[in-house]
Amino acid sequence: MSTTRIGAVAAAAGVVLALASCGGGGITNSGSGGGGDTKGDIILGMATPLSGSSAAIGPYMKNGAQLAVNEINDKGGVLGRKLKLVVEDEACDPKTAAAAAAKLVTEGTMVSVGGYCSSATLPTLSIFGKANIPMIIPAANSNDLLKGNNKNVFLLNGTGAQQAQAAVDFMKKSGAKAVALVDDNTSYSKDITTRTAEDAKGDASLKIATQQSVTAGESDYSAAVTAIMRANSDFVYWTGYYQEGGLIIKQLKAAGYKGKIMVADGSVDKQLITIAGQDNAQGVYATMTQTPQTIPGGDGWIAKYKAAFNADPGPYSTQSYDAVRVAAEAIKNAGSTDGTKVIKALEDINGFKIFSGNLKFTPEHTLTEGGFDILVVKGDQFVLNK
Repeated sequence: MSTTRIGAVAAAAGVVLALASCGGGGITNSGSGGGGDTKGDIILGMATPLSGSSAAIGPYMKNGAQLAVNEINDKGGVLGRKLKLVVEDEACDPKTAAAAAAKLVTEGTMVSVGGYCSSATLPTLSIFGKANIPMIIPAANSNDLLKGNNKNVFLLNGTGAQQAQAAVDFMKKSGAKAVALVDDNTSYSKDITTRTAEDAKGDASLKIATQQSVTAGESDYSAAVTAIMRANSDFVYWTGYYQEGGLIIKQLKAAGYKGKIMVADGSVDKQLITIAGQDNAQGVYATMTQTPQTIPGGDGWIAKYKAAFNADPGPYSTQSYDAVRVAAEAIKNAGSTDGTKVIKALEDINGFKIFSGNLKFTPEHTLTEGGFDILVVKGDQFVLNK
């Protein structure tokens, strides 16, 4: 863990303690979230970026979750009770996310269905865990989220390990010889580059020419670009988010880079194309779990989303939709909102249909089905690479 991250997590812990001491309460094993209330709405809490550099993702997740809430409520709810979605901003920032999680606990969250940035989700694990609140995480997927063996944590997205393997497989298939790995030094991004480098060691024809870590939020990435060019890299894999990814692509192209470029799932958004420039972004590949536009037969769901919100769905809208559905299924099967009973029901789910396949969690609470596709930029959008 970097000094920056240690400081951020420590600051986040301070925010949580401050909220608790100011009457926030609830951050205990007997908190309202895990207590199995039998009256009123069933509250689902979502922490998602509504501000900051990844703010474009928040509405996709919020709307996807709300669509599922509306559909379930229209059919009578769960256990005779209505679902209610409560959303707080995590801003892809550990301190902000910790404050958001503490607030969601005090607001009576019974199941958490949020989590986009892994580095921001990490400090929320202990907050929801102490309140005995199950977490169904639709987007954040760093393997660091699994290190604490937190029984309440379930990942509804493919893991960083799975994404790294998909990346290496595509590098080999595309004939890459000298790969540049570039991350933003956050948990999510660094996890993927580290695992990609390890997986690449198994193939003598694939060389990691250079590994670069950049600082998120900057505008000049010429040092990384120069290192990539000097290493004669013919393949660049960026594992951070779209704001910096777009700039790196733009600056690589300006420097005369002619090789292939691929980004990880945190950069799969139209904003990447806008920032890079549409001409520069053409042919950029991506490792990504399903999006509404890449799901076979997904047109009907897209139409429902657009009718409800007068907007197109985007990345992680389907995973957030499924997170609510999985939460409702577990509560129904548990016959209760008690955290311990819901966690057991989540572990016992076997074959529940979600967008990525038939849901069954591994003993580590990751997906047994559903992996990463390779997308490519064509025009102003990411499409399946065929």
